Amino acid sequence: MDLALFDFDNTITDRDSLSAFIKAHLLRRRLRWGGLLLVPLALGYYRLKIVPAHVMRAAVMRIGLTGLARQPLVEAGRRYARDTLPGFVRPHALERIRWHQARGDTVVVVSASIDLYLRPWCRQQGVALICSQLGHRRGRFTGRYRGRDCCGEHKARQILKRYRLRDYAAVHAYGDSAEDHAMLALAEHRSYRWQPVRDDVPREG
Repeated sequence: MDLALFDFDNTITDRDSLSAFIKAHLLRRRLRWGGLLLVPLALGYYRLKIVPAHVMRAAVMRIGLTGLARQPLVEAGRRYARDTLPGFVRPHALERIRWHQARGDTVVVVSASIDLYLRPWCRQQGVALICSQLGHRRGRFTGRYRGRDCCGEHKARQILKRYRLRDYAAVHAYGDSAEDHAMLALAEHRSYRWQPVRDDVPREG
């Protein structure tokens, strides 16, 4: 049995699922004033390419979610997973997941996107999940993560915390950005933007 690790946004999907969820389910007035506060960061992220993605995500979570009631967004996440995400998923990505499942492999989505909609989507697909989890207290979001944003080296650490790689005959990893490099380094069989990475570097861990 092998272990198959999949990034989600722009690997399984053809777009950023988090941005689409935020735009669809946050209050319009919060998006308006929050957007103004985020202008400097957005300029650094989208135009100048000097603000890391994880910094941008943390700012969006802080401004967009702080103080919001949790249960309505949990329900929104379930609907989003059921009704919206299927239209974002790349058919060949889902085929690859099914191929691994048919072989009896352990399939894991490892993503910086959030648990609100990834957990129900992964449950629907019968795959495991490691992702960014939103903090909450007394039924409201804190605007911070519970733990850390699941990207970069933290992805690899969370994988190694949950799975012993030596228990698997081989490890496969699929990613699309620099945030996936540490995860890809754990695998013998690596795919970057759906192109095989051919090198002789042994997997880490």
